[in-house]
Amino acid sequence: MIKKVVWFVGLILCLLSCGKDYAYRVEGKLSNLEDQTIFVIFEREDYNLIDTVICEKPGQFVVKQTEEGFNSVTILYDNKTQWFTAYLKPGDNIIISGDANYPLLFQVKGGKINEKLSAVRKELAPLLKDLTEQTAFLHRKGINTVEETEIASRISNINLQLSEDVMKYIKDNPDEEASVVLIKMFFAEPDDTRKMDELLAMLDPELKNFYLVNELEQYSIRAKRITLGAEAPDFSLKNVYGNTVNLSSFPDKYLLLAFTAPWCDMCQTEDLLLDKVAMQYPKDKVDILLISLDDNQRQVRDMLAKDSIQWNLVTDSAGQATMMLELYNVSALPRCFLIDEEGKIILKTDNGIEIKQSLDKIFEEEE
Repeated sequence: MIKKVVWFVGLILCLLSCGKDYAYRVEGKLSNLEDQTIFVIFEREDYNLIDTVICEKPGQFVVKQTEEGFNSVTILYDNKTQWFTAYLKPGDNIIISGDANYPLLFQVKGGKINEKLSAVRKELAPLLKDLTEQTAFLHRKGINTVEETEIASRISNINLQLSEDVMKYIKDNPDEEASVVLIKMFFAEPDDTRKMDELLAMLDPELKNFYLVNELEQYSIRAKRITLGAEAPDFSLKNVYGNTVNLSSFPDKYLLLAFTAPWCDMCQTEDLLLDKVAMQYPKDKVDILLISLDDNQRQVRDMLAKDSIQWNLVTDSAGQATMMLELYNVSALPRCFLIDEEGKIILKTDNGIEIKQSLDKIFEEEE
């Protein structure tokens, strides 16, 4: 009798499983989401699959993925300036809810990692909300220097408190996959991986097979490759005019390598003061190479033709920009590297003022 019951239950579960027409199902229930179209990226170590989804109702969408093997799904909206990542296991039904203005506070049902992270976000909600609002204030137009300094200080204090709280969670839960995700979110710094390395060493050995552990270890190796004073990694790329560019294309001069994207407000050449640098310094002293996450070369060339400055620009055609992001360990945009005449990295920054000041100081000392 017991065998029959077990067989019957197994049959029902099998039929239910076979009835699914998807490997993963992701549902969104977001308030204040103005976009009708959102972008969804299913990700794994060696391959990403991008989909476009139309909201059925304001803030509501469902996306099903039949292909298996993905580790995470990232939802992009608000012209790709806002995003949120959830983590996947085969057969997962994921429900993402919250206010679209506060992606750091999203709650996710479905999957152990997601629910653990949701609990952490709920605990840290006041700090995460404050961080979101202060960051928005910092990026608004018309802000004066005094306000900018005060807000930047506030953001720094919030991040410090968040780091301390998250670090405590990781140390208390070294056997959880959610702890590895938190290490990536809060401690994967491109300029200094010491804290990340320390926390990775504290994890339970059972987590060594979790894909993110290997990803972070590789991240650490790449970060050490581009420390200040290190020789800049060489490359061979085709710019939008079909010309090959590499480090040897810029002999005996300073090279400003700038990673940008057309949808990134802070990435524009005027915001990074690249236009001022281009006009102030002749190309035999300082040259600029733009790496843009934009795969429409014709549109880019048309745009460049209208600019008074002749930019040397590489797009993501054939995955070139993506390859460069990995080579230079770029995880956020904008990102700029100043490479000296000997091919060594002397500055890493996302701040146009710092770029301008560094170059001014270099050439003042040389005079």
